Amino acid sequence: MIPRWVKTRLIPASSHMVDQMRDSFVISGGLLSDKQGQDPIDVFVEGGIIAEIGPVGSLKGKGLAVDATDALVLPGFVDIQVHFRTPGGEESEDISSGAAGAALGGVTACVMMPNTIPTIDSVPLVKEVLAIGQRAPCEVHTSASVTQGREGRQLVHFEELYEAGVRVFTDDGTVVDDAELMERALAATCDLPGSVISQHAEHSQMVEGGVINDGSVARRLGLKGRPREAEAVIVERDLALAEATKGRYHVLHMSTSLAADLVRAAKVSGVRVTAEVTPQHLILTEEDVERLGTSGKMNPPLRTAADVEALRAGLFDGTIDAVATDHAPHSPASKDVGLADAPPGMLGVETMASVVWTEFVDTGLMSLERFVTLLSLAPAQIAGIGSQGQPIQVGAPANIAVFDPTMQWTADHGSLQSKSDNNPWVGVPLVGRVRHTICRGQLVVADGTLT
Repeated sequence: MIPRWVKTRLIPASSHMVDQMRDSFVISGGLLSDKQGQDPIDVFVEGGIIAEIGPVGSLKGKGLAVDATDALVLPGFVDIQVHFRTPGGEESEDISSGAAGAALGGVTACVMMPNTIPTIDSVPLVKEVLAIGQRAPCEVHTSASVTQGREGRQLVHFEELYEAGVRVFTDDGTVVDDAELMERALAATCDLPGSVISQHAEHSQMVEGGVINDGSVARRLGLKGRPREAEAVIVERDLALAEATKGRYHVLHMSTSLAADLVRAAKVSGVRVTAEVTPQHLILTEEDVERLGTSGKMNPPLRTAADVEALRAGLFDGTIDAVATDHAPHSPASKDVGLADAPPGMLGVETMASVVWTEFVDTGLMSLERFVTLLSLAPAQIAGIGSQGQPIQVGAPANIAVFDPTMQWTADHGSLQSKSDNNPWVGVPLVGRVRHTICRGQLVVADGTLT
């Protein structure tokens, strides 16, 4: 059903490093995110865990030295919304290429969306996808759909999928329009610890035929728009259902001030709700669509400048819990058409940390601690991934991103791992880049190169 794992354009490290990295190593001379004014430290990784932390030089000789001088030693990043297109869309991306890009971006765990061909809605498919992911350079988890085939008619078997390892349930890309089904889904997952119902919140009838945000750019281009209110209608309904059932509800890729206001109020009322936002919705607006062309088309669409400001406010005040990319590759041929006909989606898993760092941390708008929470700690908690998002401390699983906060670079299609090119960040000057990535205790990226 799923094609065999195929290697993509991975750049190997030296065989000497590969031989050594399998045992133990010392991350030397880095700085921890939770220590202000600290001296550099060494971190010894052995047996898949952080075995020891000490002053620089104190752990010399315990294993391969991995240089972290002037870099930050952070919990690995977690992207809880990616489309790696396996099964059925491997011409655009597969688990190999997607996970390679993730690892290069310091992402040590990601959650695949189930809008594949066929839909990931059964235990055999979950097991097959997870088996492929075990060979990838980052932890690859998968969600499953809420309804069978994402058709909005019949619920999946939540308990069976949960036992197979699924924690996130979503019809991503297709909203669960039926309120009764949504209520039953929220109720059904209440007794499954760590599980969550996630929603692409756009009312189907309101956005039918819509291409980009219903605003000035759509009118100028003569395109039907997707109204902002379509998001608010679904979020408001689902929050009421979550409150009634006591279920956990997560808003995927929130895009409007309207939804942010609803989530903020619901949190005050004690509703079990979390929300994520993408880098593109925090930075780009509908005005960028004309510049980006089909690479600027996504669902929900890029919104107004006022929405961007509201989402940023939500990011800072805790209304929004996590950053996720909605990494959505599409083959160049499928995107090389007009806006109306092109599939929606942008790339982002490999550049996520750098884009957020450039826009918010390097400019002084966001603290390092908040950066780590949004990109690592909170998404791991939302998706129920216990091995991820833990502070850098002795005994913790060794899932680590060594991040150079001052490195300046510019992404280009030739250097990025994705099979697809629909990346809005190509050509954008960035500050901050991952130097090394450790996943499951293995050095999977060394000096910016896949091992």
